[in-house]
Amino acid sequence: MELGIVILNYNTRDLLRDCLGSLQETRGVEIDVTVVDNASRDESVAMLRAEFPNTRVIASETNGGYAYGNNLALREFLARPNPPRALMLLNTDTVVPPDALRLLIEFLDAHPDAGVVGPKLLLRDGSLDLACRRSFPTPEISFYRMLGLSKLFPKSKRFGRYNLTYLDENETAQVDSVVGAAMLMRTEALQQAGLLDETFFMYGEDLDLALRIKQKAWNAYYYPRAEIMHYKRESSKQSKKAQIEFYRAMYIFYEKHYRATTPFYLDWVVMSGIALKGGLALAPEIFRAREWKGANR
Repeated sequence: MELGIVILNYNTRDLLRDCLGSLQETRGVEIDVTVVDNASRDESVAMLRAEFPNTRVIASETNGGYAYGNNLALREFLARPNPPRALMLLNTDTVVPPDALRLLIEFLDAHPDAGVVGPKLLLRDGSLDLACRRSFPTPEISFYRMLGLSKLFPKSKRFGRYNLTYLDENETAQVDSVVGAAMLMRTEALQQAGLLDETFFMYGEDLDLALRIKQKAWNAYYYPRAEIMHYKRESSKQSKKAQIEFYRAMYIFYEKHYRATTPFYLDWVVMSGIALKGGLALAPEIFRAREWKGANR
């Protein structure tokens, strides 16, 4: 088996149907798809069993979040005597053209240093999904983003690093990370780095995994010859919980990877910025942790 695909679903039955339908047209690469349902209430599992009887389904009784759900399937793939040589995280709100996965696998084969490869993700209007190629959110890069400098100067190599907006979207590039909406990983790299960190509920876990893979001496690439449609749901943008979880993920990532080596003055700026953006629901959690850390430095 060449490619194992993990699709996590939560109340996105119709999007899931379209995604799986597109995967059935895949050519040039052998795929094995597992759908994990995170306790959906929209009859997603019933639809799967009726319309895609050959697709493996893991029906979780609880919604443990993005990392938790994906890990259920990743563990099963890795536990096989002969796991696929590559594994891919794929969102339900994607539509995959017939040759996209073949192109990604061919790129992986041609670049033995590649631990992660991501396609060019296109939004509904045909524009680039900026999240599909990213730098790690170091304190400096996060600071520029919080100040709005990344939007004011998108072509700047200094200020445009968050989404690498200074790069040509049609050129292959080595990057820090791609996005979990369509993230292909060499199985060997994933085995070395470990699974997704379930401390994250949603957002940030893909960046964290990409960083851990890079720490194992693998590289990540953005490969625009492979294109996938990403029909992002607007509902998550309006969800207060999703907004809080975005900034909670930012806090967890910073705490895990950068805080110990960040000067106090910059730490104060970053933590205050996250608390301000995350709102009142997140500020107490952050500042309690900050006070505790300060007492133990």
